[in-house]
Amino acid sequence: MNKQNKKLKVSILTPNFSKGGIDRAYLLSQIFKKLNYEVEVLGFLFGKNIYPEPPSDLAIFCLPGCDYPQLFGSVRQILNKIDGDIICAVKPKPTSYGVALINKIRSHRPVILDIDDWELSWYGGDEWQYRPNLKQLARELLKKEGALRNPDHPLYLKWMESLINHADAITADTQFLLNRFGGIYIPNGKDTCLFDPQKYDPQISRQKYGLAEYRVLMFPGAPRPHKGLEDVLMALDQLQESDFRLVIVGGNPYDNYDEQLIERWGQWIIMLPQTSIEQMPEVVSAAHIVVVPQRDTSVARAQFPIKLMDGMAMAKPVLATRVGDIPEILNEVGYLVDPASPEQIAEQIKLIFQDLEAANEIGKKARDRCLEKYSVEKMASTMESVIANL
Repeated sequence: MNKQNKKLKVSILTPNFSKGGIDRAYLLSQIFKKLNYEVEVLGFLFGKNIYPEPPSDLAIFCLPGCDYPQLFGSVRQILNKIDGDIICAVKPKPTSYGVALINKIRSHRPVILDIDDWELSWYGGDEWQYRPNLKQLARELLKKEGALRNPDHPLYLKWMESLINHADAITADTQFLLNRFGGIYIPNGKDTCLFDPQKYDPQISRQKYGLAEYRVLMFPGAPRPHKGLEDVLMALDQLQESDFRLVIVGGNPYDNYDEQLIERWGQWIIMLPQTSIEQMPEVVSAAHIVVVPQRDTSVARAQFPIKLMDGMAMAKPVLATRVGDIPEILNEVGYLVDPASPEQIAEQIKLIFQDLEAANEIGKKARDRCLEKYSVEKMASTMESVIANL
């Protein structure tokens, strides 16, 4: 990259400053900063609060999310704030990629579309169709709570997919997404200097977070049905070891699914509050095992669970399922079971705790792989070649 007197700037557009849009934006901001770009993240907040909180050195511009037609006015405000030399849109959604395409027409700035999920998979994927009669169409457009006023309506997501080829470059974080949309592979990764196990004593971390008396299976993310936490909890039912706990960090900002889990399996669950990015390594250090038990659904196959990297970077034994890219990522440096198999999960938990020292050695190998393939530095090297071809 040619050095210039003035730093070039990247404007990252996130569809949501809450879970489901912001994690990848923060990661991309680290990548661009490694390449010596000035970085800002802009977008909307559909939720109560920004989570995770942004790094203290990251410039953000956030507007409250809203429905159409009010959203058009907010988009105008966002457009007036975008001043990057390169625009990077996270997810092919109207509130990110749609804004980026409008800005491209206005300013001719190149657009990188980063895809970290198949958005239509939440609605049935290729099977989804919208065929309203005239009365239904009018109702869903004109009523205050009409479905078509929601910017995340699958009709708009489908339109955005049809415009993907208008991006100047595409990056994606799973083989599923590359096969479907093309582009360059940039997996999820971690700042391995921040997520450094040498900086923390696991026992002290467990004491700090009230976990000292437990054997801790940690899920450092938002529980959703496709993430398979029910299978872990059923495994704990089978094991009936009173000191096991599934520790869930941050809870679910989408619905009351975590409350449903607690209602049925509350004796095994500990909920930790929302945690800043800077604090997360200390929290993860308290785990004995990090669990990523994805179910085999189209939603899960399209995703690269970023929490895999939390465990790997912190040299933890990672127990995950053979779904999507996970087997390749964890090959010989983690513990793999079939999806939706509580019996296999229970057996692996037993094996890990029978020789925790050996499991921790496998965790160290997982960190080595993270350093080699999934560090911010490695991702930045790939992104540099993407930018060079713009």
